[in-house]
Amino acid sequence: MSKGILLVNLGSPDSPSVPDVRRYLNEFLMDGRVIDTAWPLRRLVVGLILINRPKESGHAYEKIWTKDGSPLVVTSKHVRAALQERMSVPVELGMRYQNPSIETAVKNLAAKGVNEVLLIPLFPHYAMSSFETAVVRVQAVAAQFAPQMKLTVQPPYYHSPDFIAALVASAADFLKPDYDHLLFSYHGIPERHLRKSDPTGSHCLQAENCCAVASPAHATCYRAQCFATTAAFVKLAGVPKEKYSVSFQSRLGKDPWLKPYTDYELLRLAQEGKKRMLVICPAFVSDCLETIEEIGMRGCEDFLRASGKEFTRIPCMNEHPLWITALENMAKAFLQKP
Repeated sequence: MSKGILLVNLGSPDSPSVPDVRRYLNEFLMDGRVIDTAWPLRRLVVGLILINRPKESGHAYEKIWTKDGSPLVVTSKHVRAALQERMSVPVELGMRYQNPSIETAVKNLAAKGVNEVLLIPLFPHYAMSSFETAVVRVQAVAAQFAPQMKLTVQPPYYHSPDFIAALVASAADFLKPDYDHLLFSYHGIPERHLRKSDPTGSHCLQAENCCAVASPAHATCYRAQCFATTAAFVKLAGVPKEKYSVSFQSRLGKDPWLKPYTDYELLRLAQEGKKRMLVICPAFVSDCLETIEEIGMRGCEDFLRASGKEFTRIPCMNEHPLWITALENMAKAFLQKP
């Protein structure tokens, strides 16, 4: 068997132009694991969103766009290249939405004679709208274009020692100056997604402390995994219990999403007298619109307007050497299996 590695991230518009942003948003929002309603209703809802959102999002993307393109795509390409330098087998990169496409990545691997692939979703935590949809898409593409290809999926690595070590190391310099509060802001998901992913059907969100009670549901519980990442981080970094909290960002629509909401928390913490704020976004391995613009720009403005004094967004791991090492170790474990 000839082996290879496939990294998959979320994706980005090809440019900040309204047509490209509309194309990206349409593909993203029409994914039944993102807006999980019947197709006719999803088409109606997405059609309404696409009236104004592409122009608004295009302006936001313009603020973060680099000369090389989308930060998420550019960084993901650099990570692939860095990992390839350490590997003796092919490493490809695909985006769940838009380019570089998963189809191209799978075809490239097949053309190199690869028939056994380790899929590493670049999402540390399990969620149907990120980790799961990436896996299902790769499986569908492989079945169509490379049916002989065997796929092995890297499980969520939210509490992996390598991942936590890389996360803490990437944040270390930002934790050295004194600060009042460290906010862990994770990408939000609708509460119904948590319930849908609960294999027991009776655990998630059934009690206030459900994430602290051992359950098979935690294997696919995004919320429990976010709390586990936070607990591992603060233990390794030595963050005092009274100096951190968890929130969830990037909600869409009026249905209840995981709480507390980051934008509300930034205001509350400022009003409570937290003047020097640090925000880290551990659900993202690469900086993107949600980290740079939503947190670093809008979140900063909201916090300062609410009487905060200093706001620092801790960048994602991006190309940190220990993050590349974490990926390398995942790949080596796969390659060592007979």
